[in-house]
Amino acid sequence: MQTGEQGGKLYRGIVEAIRADIASGIYVPGSRLPAERDLTERFGVSRPTIREAMIALEMLGLVEARKGSGVFVLDSSVAAAAGEAELDIGAFEIIEARRLLEGEVAAVAATEIDEAHLAELRVLMAQMDDDDAAAAEAADRRFHICIAEATGNAVIIAAVTDFWDMRFRSPLAREVLRKAGSLGTQSRLDEHGRILRALEARSPVEARAAMRDHLNRVITHLLDVTETEAVERARAETAQRRRALARRAV
Repeated sequence: MQTGEQGGKLYRGIVEAIRADIASGIYVPGSRLPAERDLTERFGVSRPTIREAMIALEMLGLVEARKGSGVFVLDSSVAAAAGEAELDIGAFEIIEARRLLEGEVAAVAATEIDEAHLAELRVLMAQMDDDDAAAAEAADRRFHICIAEATGNAVIIAAVTDFWDMRFRSPLAREVLRKAGSLGTQSRLDEHGRILRALEARSPVEARAAMRDHLNRVITHLLDVTETEAVERARAETAQRRRALARRAV
């Protein structure tokens, strides 16, 4: 089966294809799914898309990822009853949508923002430097929502807030972001500092560029993390094979 990188929801089609393979007995309980490289070739997608599909299958209770060994099919009779709505939104979809929306939000905010909102953004910048990851994350979320509030548009405020909250409502998005871990404190501070300076300068062009560049880096980081995870697993599998060969040679 071949498919192109379009539509933004490719992992769902991959999930359904593999579910069908499991149901038809192509992959039986206990068997290992093909390696990520093989799946990317079969479906014509990137590794991050395959990663989201594998996480979705795990959440459905159909497969289990075993560190250093691969992804194995579970007994479907004990599959978890995860709802389709829970798998409806992927992390990459959320960040891409935010990149498109929040760039324009920042541009509008640059022409409307008042000193009260700028003062709050400065305080939030300091809070983002907190050693407490949860506090820093809360400050990051509030920073973006504060910019939306500066536009004075209730629909924009609701949209930005909802994008942020989607990752907590969507188990799939939450799991991908959890695997990605920290995005790097210094990079986050530098990028938010650039956004703040653009807003202080009342520059829509620079505010839009700064916000889009920030969210582009978030996307790049997620891609790097998922690719790194695939490489690390491949290395672990190679090491395991070498140990097995060494034992046979004794």
